[in-house]
Amino acid sequence: MLCLIAFGAGNAAMSAPPREMRAGWVYVRLEGSPSQIGYRYGYQLAPEIDDAIRMEQLYLKHTTNQEWSFYREASQRMFWKKLDPEYKGEITGIAAGMRARGFHYDANDLLAHNSWIELAWYYEPLWESHRKKVALASHAPDSCSAFIATGSQTKDGKIIMAHNAWIDYVIGERWNAILDIRPQHGHRILMDAIPGFIHSGDDFAINSKGIMVTETTIAGAAGFDVNGTPEFERMRRAIQYSDNLDDFACIMTKGNNGGYANTWLVGDTKTNEIGELQLALKNVVFRRSTEGAYVSANFPQDPKLIAEDCLMDVNKGSTMCSDRHARWNAIMAQNKGKIDAKAAMAFLSDHHNEVQNSDGPSASTLCGHWEGDSRNGFLAPFPDFTPGGSVQGKVTTSDLANKMSFWARLGHPCGDEFIVAPFLAQHPEFNWELPFLHDMKSHTWTLFSAR
Repeated sequence: MLCLIAFGAGNAAMSAPPREMRAGWVYVRLEGSPSQIGYRYGYQLAPEIDDAIRMEQLYLKHTTNQEWSFYREASQRMFWKKLDPEYKGEITGIAAGMRARGFHYDANDLLAHNSWIELAWYYEPLWESHRKKVALASHAPDSCSAFIATGSQTKDGKIIMAHNAWIDYVIGERWNAILDIRPQHGHRILMDAIPGFIHSGDDFAINSKGIMVTETTIAGAAGFDVNGTPEFERMRRAIQYSDNLDDFACIMTKGNNGGYANTWLVGDTKTNEIGELQLALKNVVFRRSTEGAYVSANFPQDPKLIAEDCLMDVNKGSTMCSDRHARWNAIMAQNKGKIDAKAAMAFLSDHHNEVQNSDGPSASTLCGHWEGDSRNGFLAPFPDFTPGGSVQGKVTTSDLANKMSFWARLGHPCGDEFIVAPFLAQHPEFNWELPFLHDMKSHTWTLFSAR
């Protein structure tokens, strides 16, 4: 695949970036040079970034038994020299903006912050297997539900894209930033993120060229190339510089390190075409169509990818991923020609177990609830009844994406709320998450637009 990317100059007007709180989200507009974008980002969201990093330090120490210094060293050694100067400038700028607000972080802290997902869940298991001379284990999270549809599948024949992010609530309650980025080069971006990320992380983003992107992780994925390019930079570069689906696939696969192995769903409003990029360490599978839908619930579908990149037989029996995959297929069949933004919001809140033909929130429903479920799935490294599941949802359409807009809802898309005190009374084994674990309240669907 030939990778031809146009680097066009953008407007870098020096206007003060607004910060706005809406329905639990913090929206910020960022523009200018890389260092200006970073500085404004760090200055405007310094308290939120500080809170996120301190939470990660506790979370990573408990779940991987590694200190923050481990992630600082690993990210500096493997990633810093591979970053484009543009993204080095943003990361350095974020740290400088935070210091101007009295928070003492350096660029290495922000580098570790941006890369902790691929380091904790993909690199660290490989590092441990080499250190202890044991078999490699998969720590890939099997979380998130998403779809992208077009043609006769949707009500207007155009693209609909939707995603709900699943993760531990202590992390997910902080996945509440909406970033409107207008860089000097490439395309304008609107995406969600953890404060301090220069990428999306759970990955829901649109650009001003009509490209729409989301993903879910590949369950059981393992392996990591220490010589590759970090996933967080590839994702950010792909949404910033892609004009079409080929650009996106090319940027994401070039230098692939296996970190954060995902099934990527991507659409192009200019052509009404959608794509599915299954991107693991050893295998890359790219499909595209102007008709139908691609669904994703962490369930890998390519036999060769499953055999060579996943450390489990994902086709053996019923799991939370295969259950949700079955539900997505049923919903697409039942709603062919009827899907619009409102329907997509309803899908993200769905509590039907297709395999058991039962109703009620669980790890096997599209709107996920781990805290009341032993899960019986792929998450063997994590304990049962983990306080986690779907923490927010996003929906966009071709028409909205062309206006640089999407709908977002913080908290469970179904509207259910998670309350800490009664949960910890039943499961005191999670008291370690205090004081960072908070009640997760329900918010309304809110429309965000680049301004």
